[in-house]
Amino acid sequence: MVDLIYTELLKLKRANMVLVSLLGASAAPVIMFIAFLNMKSQKPDTEITFSVSFYNTNLNILMLLGVLLYGIITTYLFNREHEENTLKNLLTLPISRFKFMLSKMITLYLWIMLLTFFSWMLTLLLGLMGQFEGLSMEVLTNTMQQYLFGATLMLLMSTPTILVVFLTKSYVPTIIFNAVITLSNITLADSKYRVLFPWSAVHTIVSHSFVDDYAPILSYLSILIVSSISFVLATLYFYRLEIR
Repeated sequence: MVDLIYTELLKLKRANMVLVSLLGASAAPVIMFIAFLNMKSQKPDTEITFSVSFYNTNLNILMLLGVLLYGIITTYLFNREHEENTLKNLLTLPISRFKFMLSKMITLYLWIMLLTFFSWMLTLLLGLMGQFEGLSMEVLTNTMQQYLFGATLMLLMSTPTILVVFLTKSYVPTIIFNAVITLSNITLADSKYRVLFPWSAVHTIVSHSFVDDYAPILSYLSILIVSSISFVLATLYFYRLEIR
């Protein structure tokens, strides 16, 4: 298992995709920073705090940009062997297909964590540049926990994308799939039903923005059920897949 993960990391080291993903991860902090500067220029007396900056950046990551970005890197990881026609060679090695999938999932988790930490650090640095208010150790600790927890939940919600990748073996359907998810998040953003939709429930859980109509446990269950079913179906399909 360790060798598989190490191999995946070596392949990423030689690829440009990591750099591209870091540029993608910088979008949310930079966009929000520009928005805050614009707000400050129009209303000079407006106080912009680090808490607000971290919150809004994470909102954009979990509901919008992160869905698309993590969907792309998930597709890249799980479709690369199909694209390069190397899967049949890998599966001749004495490793189970489950371990192969698990190594991909762990690699994806490490990649998402890297992008999350990068976004958090960039948000902090831009806040220092913009002289935002209210920086404290409590803010840093709480926001870091929220970012990492959100990244973990986003990993769980990558399993439907994995299933789509296995079924279609193409980038286009997965991009469309994640674009639809993003539009759904936007549509449900101000609706009480956002707590039931698994992808928007991620931000609901991280920000503790539950609604009175539905118990918080339902948000957790929606994520757990969809991610579990998708992972099981993807694993079963992968086991039955004939490599030619």
